[in-house]
Amino acid sequence: MGVDVAELYWGTTIAFVEQTKQNEIAGRLKQAFFDYYGWNPPESEVRSWRNSLKALSNAIELGRLDDHGLLLEYQLPLTSKRLDAMITGHDREGRPAAVIVELKQWSEDVAPSRVEGLVTVRYGSGRKETLHPSAQVGQYRQYLADAHETFHEGNVLLRACSYLHDFAHDDQSELLAPRHANVLGLYPLFAGDRVTELVEFLEDHLGDGRGIGVLRSVREGKYRPHKKLLDHTAQMIQGEPSYVLLDEQQVVFKSILARVAEARDLGTKAIFVIRGGPGTGKSVIALNLVAELAANGYAVHHATGSAAFTNTVRKRVGTRAAGMFKFFNSYLNAEDDTLDVLVCDEAHRIRKHSWDRYRKKDAIDPDRPQLDELLSVARVGVFFIDDLQAVKRDEIGNSDDIERLAADHGAEVHEFQLDTQFRCGGSDAFVRWIESTLGIRRTANALWTGDDNFEVDIVDSPEELEALIRHRADEGHTARLVAGYCWPWSSPRDDGTLAPDVHIDGWERPWNARPNATGLAEGIPKSYFWASEPGGIDQVGCIYTAQGFEVDYVGVIFGNDLVYRPREGWVGRREFSHDGGLKRGTSDEDFTRLVKNTYRVLLSRGLKGCYVHFTDEKTRDFVESRIDHLAVELAAEQASDYTEVAP
Repeated sequence: MGVDVAELYWGTTIAFVEQTKQNEIAGRLKQAFFDYYGWNPPESEVRSWRNSLKALSNAIELGRLDDHGLLLEYQLPLTSKRLDAMITGHDREGRPAAVIVELKQWSEDVAPSRVEGLVTVRYGSGRKETLHPSAQVGQYRQYLADAHETFHEGNVLLRACSYLHDFAHDDQSELLAPRHANVLGLYPLFAGDRVTELVEFLEDHLGDGRGIGVLRSVREGKYRPHKKLLDHTAQMIQGEPSYVLLDEQQVVFKSILARVAEARDLGTKAIFVIRGGPGTGKSVIALNLVAELAANGYAVHHATGSAAFTNTVRKRVGTRAAGMFKFFNSYLNAEDDTLDVLVCDEAHRIRKHSWDRYRKKDAIDPDRPQLDELLSVARVGVFFIDDLQAVKRDEIGNSDDIERLAADHGAEVHEFQLDTQFRCGGSDAFVRWIESTLGIRRTANALWTGDDNFEVDIVDSPEELEALIRHRADEGHTARLVAGYCWPWSSPRDDGTLAPDVHIDGWERPWNARPNATGLAEGIPKSYFWASEPGGIDQVGCIYTAQGFEVDYVGVIFGNDLVYRPREGWVGRREFSHDGGLKRGTSDEDFTRLVKNTYRVLLSRGLKGCYVHFTDEKTRDFVESRIDHLAVELAAEQASDYTEVAP
């Protein structure tokens, strides 16, 4: 069976040209779209097809490409991206070939962007940053070359270009600026008044025709990552020193690898559930699994629900390997067993469905649970989970549901438990103390008695908290401020700076940039890179940015959305929360539970220390009462004495 993707049109170039002349092509695409998705495409998309495909038809007719195959709106395997057009044939040397053509109706209104590979275009009443057309089509070409078996090892040569049929060639245009020279050299851009240049490009690479057989190979080919891509991904991860496994992590890692190999050899379906609290190394093991499985030729993906974590990993492994790092909602409508292995990190962030309000109509089966998609898309599923880390009302992933549904799929379930603490200075006691103090679960650590490997301090003001964090950063440590979601989160101002939304008694700082923010002023990182780029220290991280990351020292602002009252215990106060998604549709009990989980996550981000400022005095008093200050001082003195006499 071929790749299970949407292809709204396929056929010969002769038929396409004739249907375009008869003004039928847009209608055919519209009907194909409805037949596949069950709903009509936006009228703006239909108009775009009508205009752009007429221009493409003219170029095909002008070049007499009348013995060729054509795909329109071809969905890249295991993505939501669709190619505008792919023309198939043979090149002048008789080799089977295909050319991807990205079609755009852009004209002259394109401005520079500070980000490499991006340009700024008008979008509605505003502007947005987007990939340069040649960079965009180049990514499509690289993805297919790496992920579609038809294009492996040059079986079918694959090239790409962009055609901006409403753009008049202008050497001064940002589209042709020298800073884009490299990508333009690889994937040329053709203007509407230079259509003969496009025709020459197509003739050079497809001039020998005979494209229907090549088209059949593309349509029948399967998703399969190229071995070179797998090796590249493995090398990028294995070359990162922070991804080294230790002790218990190695045991779990090797046990999973052995059972994955067994499942492949026996042709069985298997599910692995690995439970572990903050700092037990779940993400490190997950990334090492991807590297090792890729090195051994498995078709493997890594998926999370965290945009910040996934985009940071993509940046580390590079553009080419980025396609193997997905989100949980990436497998909407995917064919069963497309992958050998799917590694799901932070599985507690799995949601009820993969669609959202923008993509609901894209779902062929809108009632299908996201978890069912994740269990079905691969023969082996590996789920790393902390059942106490769900912080949104629509995050429904839990280990019991995974195991129950796995049984329905006929999969053998293997369970592992991670206990050793590799964060918080290796202090299991600190994490257990947080859980006990917040009333999340009973532990043996009702009091914090100190740990010479991990520093804990409650401070009087946000100014003092920030000073401690900046001091640690000046010493060369990674350090960040985070806070409960108790203040509004504004979009960037007109000049690209961030509004100081977080304000306490005259002290104020901005949140990190919103995920969709564009045009940010110099020095302000995208939200995905708040924890890793230097400018992040000037902002306060929210839970949705901080979750999944760790720093040496974390400074936590504990807000008024969760307070302690002696006669009531912990009380969630939604009137102080600005998390609209959390406030709406939750009971008081669920709201309090999820806010507790939020602070558990924030307080456990530090490797070497955690500093806290409470905006509510009674809450501070309660937490202070759970600290044995005499024991803490004694532990500090003993650590100091040891340092003085140590050789």
